[in-house]
Amino acid sequence: MILYAVTIFLSAFLLFQVQPLIAKLILPWFGGTSAVWSSCMLFFQVVLLGGYLYAHWLHEKLSPRWQAVVHTAVLGASLLVLPLNPDASWKGEALRNPSWAILGLLATAIGLPYFVLSTTSPLIQAWYAKSHAGSVPYRLFALSNLASLLALVSYPALVEPALSLRHQSLAWSAGYAGFAVLCGVTGWRGLRGRLVEPPARSAAADVPSPGWAPRLMWVLLPAVASVLLLAITKFLTQDVAAVPFLWILPLAVYLLSFILCFDSPRFYWRPVFLALLVPALGAMAYLDWPQGQWFKVPVTVSVSTLALFVFCMVCHGEMVRLKPHPRFLTGFYLMMSVGGAAGGVLVGMVAPNLFNAAYELPAGLAMCAVLVPSALALENRARLRRPAGHLALAFGGLALGGYLYFLGVVVGDMVKGYRVVARNFYGELRVEQYDDDETGPRRKLLHGIINHGEQILDQAWRRSPITYFCPDTGIGRAMRALEGTPRRIGILGLGCGTLLTYSRPGDVVRIYEINPLVLDLAHREFTNIADAPARVETALGDGRLLLEREAPRKFDILVMDAFSGDSVPVHLITREAFRTYFRHLRPGGILAVNISNRYLDLKPVVARAARDVGRIALAFDYTADADDSICFSNTWALVVEPETHRALALIQTGEVIEPRPGFRAWTDDYSNLLGILK
Repeated sequence: MILYAVTIFLSAFLLFQVQPLIAKLILPWFGGTSAVWSSCMLFFQVVLLGGYLYAHWLHEKLSPRWQAVVHTAVLGASLLVLPLNPDASWKGEALRNPSWAILGLLATAIGLPYFVLSTTSPLIQAWYAKSHAGSVPYRLFALSNLASLLALVSYPALVEPALSLRHQSLAWSAGYAGFAVLCGVTGWRGLRGRLVEPPARSAAADVPSPGWAPRLMWVLLPAVASVLLLAITKFLTQDVAAVPFLWILPLAVYLLSFILCFDSPRFYWRPVFLALLVPALGAMAYLDWPQGQWFKVPVTVSVSTLALFVFCMVCHGEMVRLKPHPRFLTGFYLMMSVGGAAGGVLVGMVAPNLFNAAYELPAGLAMCAVLVPSALALENRARLRRPAGHLALAFGGLALGGYLYFLGVVVGDMVKGYRVVARNFYGELRVEQYDDDETGPRRKLLHGIINHGEQILDQAWRRSPITYFCPDTGIGRAMRALEGTPRRIGILGLGCGTLLTYSRPGDVVRIYEINPLVLDLAHREFTNIADAPARVETALGDGRLLLEREAPRKFDILVMDAFSGDSVPVHLITREAFRTYFRHLRPGGILAVNISNRYLDLKPVVARAARDVGRIALAFDYTADADDSICFSNTWALVVEPETHRALALIQTGEVIEPRPGFRAWTDDYSNLLGILK
């Protein structure tokens, strides 16, 4: 038993350690956006389905000896791709819609080892059930999910702060090699045990095959849980708080529900969780309703996480109540993984390409509200034929109809009142027009809940720098320091083009923007580009990757104002990124970095990177008045060469950021978000 348990535990731990590791490795290759995580999750779910399909085929079609032979060969083949090292030729491919490129990269870099790891839990459980007559192997699945949860939690807390990506890759590869040996030993040892034992015929051969109804529920229940996991993760990371850690919390809750439901039936107490399902459905729908998004972030995160826990416990608890005899174990896991993969495809591929707004969360809530009562009705068909059952059906139908109507209102209000609502791989963009008492009509560009720029439409105000770019902010001071001669200006991140209000005749402004939808909306809905007196050039793609390929541009100022939601992509503020930026700046040029963030303190990151490239960093904190509707509070860092006349002038109004003692420089190989939490 210990050998089987250790093999399953190690495989599950490695399975969930490699997920954040490989995603972090390739994140800067595709713009550093949180959507890269969603594409990775889709890959993991689809390959998990392939692994379960392979385990089911192996278990059902081959003799025990041939199972061991085939799986040993697959284990050996998977070792050939080690050590883990993604092919850099994929970098920056298909940035308009990178989903397929990400899937292809993951398949070549980690596909076979991940596939083998995904086969382990169902396959080892099946081997254990065959070699231990009368055993119940489902608790081993709970053990595998416990290992997965430990791996997921330990990565940001222990692994990421201590090891560079290179050392993480080497450590994981060594662990995988050890697992491959252990798994091979487990398979052949179990086979030897079966050969020396008499082939006793168990009652399993006479167990009837499950019908179509439970098989359908094996697919639908995990599919709904998967949709809600991914949809609530997106809701939290893009619409509530753009904090990179929030993708871990929902996944941890999802895994915890598997642990509890598969470990023991007593953890899923049906009356309690069904009673909690009603307020959970109502609360989550209300939080997703634009009129209901007024709670503070901690409350919204807490309620959303608890609601997801209830959804997962109900879906997985009802699924486990329908689990078959161990004879059909691999088929059960196969159907379960089909559902998980289907949910991933819906949220990761279908929704961004089919929907113009984030409809997947209301859709997931609607599916849950319909499916769970349907499963209960299927189980209690006889009772529902009685008069009391008719009354329950009528009451339940009215309640369900009212809830679905409210979800329809939520969906309608997502797009009502906006000039444009559109989305692509990089997220949801909305353009809103509203009247301000002081300035009149204004237009705003939103990415999720984050304001990515505004423009006043009145002719007298139209070329005024507002929001995060007002004249007294750090970027305003930097632009004034360069006045007097024509300038070459580089900008990473377009937004609605507010920075172009600082351009003058004779200037050349080159803008790097990764999202084609942002570029399209800036041209169609705002006039900053058309009004600019300078020559404006636009380059579509990741700003850093493009700069690495270009000859020195000799910018007087280079502005790093690229955001994914509320977060700066990590690869744009590493030491290597700063070296690239200063290769494109003239002597005495200014690097301006927008480090405004509600959750992360980026000052030590910028200060250390500046020192490593022989510059100093100046911080400019701007606090707007409470009644100021034109300028927003923000923080800019200006990185300059010491002792130049521009630096000396700026030092008078800014704060020199001293590198934090002991703070480790962020590089392309190392970063630690936990170390800069506010």
